[in-house]
Amino acid sequence: MTRWTTAALLAVLSLTGLTACSGDDSPSSVASKVASAASRAGDAVSSATAEAGRRFDGINNGVDAGDDVRLGTPATASDGRTTVEVTAANRAGSAKSFAVQVDFTDEAGKLLDAVVVTVRDVPAGGSGKGTARSTHDLSGDVRAKVSRAVRY
Repeated sequence: MTRWTTAALLAVLSLTGLTACSGDDSPSSVASKVASAASRAGDAVSSATAEAGRRFDGINNGVDAGDDVRLGTPATASDGRTTVEVTAANRAGSAKSFAVQVDFTDEAGKLLDAVVVTVRDVPAGGSGKGTARSTHDLSGDVRAKVSRAVRY
């Protein structure tokens, strides 16, 4: 069993309350519930990615700033969410804000979540910080990468 299948199975078991004594724990029933849980997880990632796209669509006169953004090391907060510090360096001649899409992935690069962080009013020649926070609990070896960044 892959790690994802195991995780999905555990999610189904916890969500549905299956036990060894349940009335419908046939292999096909469990497989169906695992597939359903995996689909819901995929829907959550699709929803987060779509929301990130909408946030970027609302930015006018933005400039690609991917080279001006750095991420810290992802950590799990006390509530189970994954967080990572975002630092944006403003190389422009006036104060600017940054929109940064952070993708949380597993060690194989599979997308687990996507969030957009806004770092506002970064002074000219200075840097600003923000924190990207996953929209749901993530497990395993979670990594973070800048998917896109815009200075405006």
